[in-house]
Amino acid sequence: MNMHSPEIDRKPSREDAEAALALLKRWAGAAHDAEIEQLDPALVRFSADATPDAYPVLSRQYPEEFEVDPAYKARMPDLQNGPSSLIRGENRMIQHVGISNFRLPLRYRTRDNGDLCLETSVTGTVSLDADKKGINMSRIMRSFYVHAEKTFSFEVIEAALDDYKNDLESFDARINMAFRFPLKVESLRSGLMGYQYYDIALELVDKGEERVKIMHLDYVYSSTCPCSLELSEHARRERGQLATPHSQRSVARVSVEVLEGDCLWFEDLIEMCRRAVPTETQVMVKREDEQAFAELNAANPIFVEDAARLFAEQLQQDTRVSDFRVVASHQESLHSHDAVSVLTEGTRFAQDSLDPRLFASLFHVG
Repeated sequence: MNMHSPEIDRKPSREDAEAALALLKRWAGAAHDAEIEQLDPALVRFSADATPDAYPVLSRQYPEEFEVDPAYKARMPDLQNGPSSLIRGENRMIQHVGISNFRLPLRYRTRDNGDLCLETSVTGTVSLDADKKGINMSRIMRSFYVHAEKTFSFEVIEAALDDYKNDLESFDARINMAFRFPLKVESLRSGLMGYQYYDIALELVDKGEERVKIMHLDYVYSSTCPCSLELSEHARRERGQLATPHSQRSVARVSVEVLEGDCLWFEDLIEMCRRAVPTETQVMVKREDEQAFAELNAANPIFVEDAARLFAEQLQQDTRVSDFRVVASHQESLHSHDAVSVLTEGTRFAQDSLDPRLFASLFHVG
């Protein structure tokens, strides 16, 4: 027969707390220092020879000579790798957990200029099983430092991913490496040269039995509105009125799934974008270059819908590219809002919902 006492779930009263405190003080008054230290060092204030303000005496000097041995390390708390009983919230699988904007200099091989060392922002994540409290995130960083002296390619990224995926015992893993790629570009007519910087990211996704390699590129160009161009010419022709069409800085984020086989170089993807939309913003400009740029824009007026289709036309002709996505933003000089478009090929980038800050992230200040 089970007996249930109504006292079990009762909230302790102040009188209960005072009685417990008196009992604790009586025990501490007769206990040895080692016993107090083992239970709770803070109880030293209740010892027989303690002053009213007694508190454990802690060192305020950094222990430079202290060394961590295996036994000490084994006793250190490790909450992230603790049991499932420490999980807070719903005990569910997490698709992505890891680090973002971990930076280090890495070398990349280029098509035309040998190896370049570029500051790289790394995002590394793994999946987390429902019954695991967390991961040791420093292992992701340590895995990259193992390979940091190598010249990076997708093969080296795969090796780094394998290292921390196995170390963290995860079934899915992802790496995204973002950097600014400098490329010397010649002006339109003066022959001057200057460095254009391209935001590029290499992404490796390991999910189940599938590995996907993705390259992202932000291409910045000028877009002259075809409607505005025709209306300006109409005013000139019909009324002798000087008018100028509006144009604006525009950005296309081109993401491509890279197939195995021949290398798709950074320069190759940039040149595809230039062929699609030749009005790339300029670096070095003299008067003859500025006039040439005005003529180039007039020869290539473009709506945001045109831009998406022109980029797609170039991408689908390259056998090194599988699925792709083009996100274009024309940051209007006529309107107080932007004109945007998204075009995808295949299932890799198809999605019904977009990050609400996706288009805002296309803003480039140079």
